[in-house]
Amino acid sequence: MSADLPTGLPTGTVVPAVPGLLEAEDVALTAASIAGMQEPDGAVPFTTGQHADVWNHVEAAMALLVGGRVAEAEAAYAWVPRWQRADGSFPLRIERGEVTDERGEVNVSAYLAVGVWHHWLLRREQAFVERYWPVVDAALTWVCAQQEDFGGLTWTPSERGALLAGSSSVYQSLRAGLSLAGLVGESRPAWELAAGRLRHALRRHRSAFLDKSRYSMDWYYPVLGGAVRGEEALALLGTRWEDFVRPGLGIRCVDTNPWVTGAETSELVMALDAVGRVEDARRLLADVQHLRADDGGYWTGWVYGDDVIWPQERTTYTAAAVVLAVDALGATLGSATPGSGIMRGETLVPHPPERDLRCGCPDAG
Repeated sequence: MSADLPTGLPTGTVVPAVPGLLEAEDVALTAASIAGMQEPDGAVPFTTGQHADVWNHVEAAMALLVGGRVAEAEAAYAWVPRWQRADGSFPLRIERGEVTDERGEVNVSAYLAVGVWHHWLLRREQAFVERYWPVVDAALTWVCAQQEDFGGLTWTPSERGALLAGSSSVYQSLRAGLSLAGLVGESRPAWELAAGRLRHALRRHRSAFLDKSRYSMDWYYPVLGGAVRGEEALALLGTRWEDFVRPGLGIRCVDTNPWVTGAETSELVMALDAVGRVEDARRLLADVQHLRADDGGYWTGWVYGDDVIWPQERTTYTAAAVVLAVDALGATLGSATPGSGIMRGETLVPHPPERDLRCGCPDAG
């Protein structure tokens, strides 16, 4: 690590890079742009003056740690337990220290497990894991209680229906939670059962989820969350490539709109990396660099045809996704942290057995 990069990571850990695209100094600058929008209480809002949610906040904490911003990452994690409710859930929106949306959303409440596991991979601090384990435990127990009969997860208790992208994210969180359980000497067979049922739904019953197919997230998230792998994943990514990918620009957020977004593009980069399409992943990460600002932050998106940045804001979740994408690709193409495989799932517990005998499917158990 060069002398002008932040310090505090364990010996042998580097700020990641993909040479010729983004160097370690570039990644550190992007992490600094996230830190620059962090609020005094540790919250990382979408952008200055906007709200935070725990999912995007945790992703920002992961990127801060990858970029060498250890103190800021620790402050971000310390912010999370303050908002957990008695049932284990978290409110959906928090703005300047006030809850502005009371709903508990499953993927938002589950994602701390991924962040704590990621922190363990980089820092190897058992005390940190033990500090946050009760928070993760309560959150995932609440999440599993929202599972529907077909295996998907009701996205909020007040609104029926399961979201494909959100449930895919929860699958990764459950595996991370099971990995953490092993670290603290606990077992959670109910989580394992829920994860097996959920993976089966994500692989075999995607039509049972709410139809949000116009959004690119519904296309790639079953791969990004780890439920779909191998040839099945490659085939899935091939189904809508032409609908969403815009060479030289990134990927569309919505299939009907001429709008490419940095966060979705970077997440697809990580999904592609997870299934070995590294060159395609690098090409897309290069494409989205037209959204990079001088301070290392990233604009949310670009409307092509009109050729304008929209909205006129640099968002922490976009910057965080870029940092994590660089770390993922750095494992093959440059340098990477010990957490670079977080989306590949290579450090997580094995996939739980798929079990859902109620559906009558030949693959159900």
